[in-house]
This record gives sequence, structure tokens and C-alpha cells, in this order.
Amino acid sequence: MARYTGPRAKISRRFGISLFGPSKAFERRNFPPGQHGVRAGRKKKSEYSTALGEKQKLRFQYGVLEKQFRGYYEEAARRRGVTGVILLQLLELRLDNVVYRAGFGNTRQSARQIVNHGHIQVNGRVVDIPSFQVKPGDVVKVVAKPSSQQLAVRMCDLTQAAANVDWLEVQQDKLEATVSRVPDREDINPLVNEQLIVELYNR
Repeated sequence: MARYTGPRAKISRRFGISLFGPSKAFERRNFPPGQHGVRAGRKKKSEYSTALGEKQKLRFQYGVLEKQFRGYYEEAARRRGVTGVILLQLLELRLDNVVYRAGFGNTRQSARQIVNHGHIQVNGRVVDIPSFQVKPGDVVKVVAKPSSQQLAVRMCDLTQAAANVDWLEVQQDKLEATVSRVPDREDINPLVNEQLIVELYNR
């Protein structure tokens, strides 16, 4: 299974934003890595560099590699509507992200691992594919095994302060979440300017 396994704090420092959840290393050194990191932010970036950075930030945020990300973009471009928003919706409706949004994982990385290990079922069937696309009406639930339930309860305790999203109806007492609708851009509140990503791929 392909996934990014490199340094995370270093990536967050490069882009100046915590992309992988809370990080003490990033908080201590929130400037770009390298010998000239403190002064690196003063250099003016080209339009291409800025757009590339936006794409990379979105990729790392959702834990998607380059080939898979391009596939999401091509799918978004085929559909009717605003390509950038559709791209965000496709990423947001990944099963690992839904598990994260529901509070069953305290980071997207932990949510991905929970899905991989078979702790999650969709509409009554176990799904262990993090990229599985959920749809409105789908019910995402923690399987009934004691080990899965204990893990999910522990994660819910860690994510109590996280804000609930309007497009997801979460019942933490039942350890399940129902996708009520496709999220809007305002619901997603991305860390990037997705229009720059669209322009990058259209060059």
C-alpha cells in the first residue's frame, strides 16, 4: 500500500502550516527547514511555485501520493461543476477522512490505519480500503469487536474538542456516523486555494 512515510514536521515547516495534526516539533521551529530557514520566507515565489505548493499541501493533508492525486483531479475535471470544489469533495469523502471527521481517529493517519486494520464497516460490510468513496446515506460504523470498540472509544476521548461537521451525523454512543450530504466548500474549509491547483494542471 503506497503512502507517505517520510518526515512530517519537516514538511509542515516547509509550508508553514501543520498538515499532519498537532506537532510540538513544528510549534518549536515554525520556520522552513535548512541552513537559511529563518530567512527563506523572504524570497519571492513564482506563480508556478505557489501553485505547486498548494497542490503539495493538499496532497500531504489527505495523505495521497502524486499518481492517486492526479486521478482525483481527472475525475473532478470529468464531472459537471466547479473542478476545484469537486476535487475537494472527492478527497473529503474518502473513508479514512470520514472516520477522522467522525472522531474515530485523532489524525487522518491514525484513521487510515484504523480502516486498514478492518475496524470499520460501511453499510454493514467491513471495508479496509482508506480511499473508498462514501456517498450520502452511507452509514460508517466501528465493528462490534471489543478491541475495535475500545480503540474507537479511546480515539473519541482524544477528539472531543474537535468541531463536528454539518454533513456528517455522528452518534458517538453507537460509534457510527451517517453521511447526510456531500460537503460544501464552506464545510471543508481547505488550507489551500484549490483554483491554483486547477490552473497548475491546466498549464
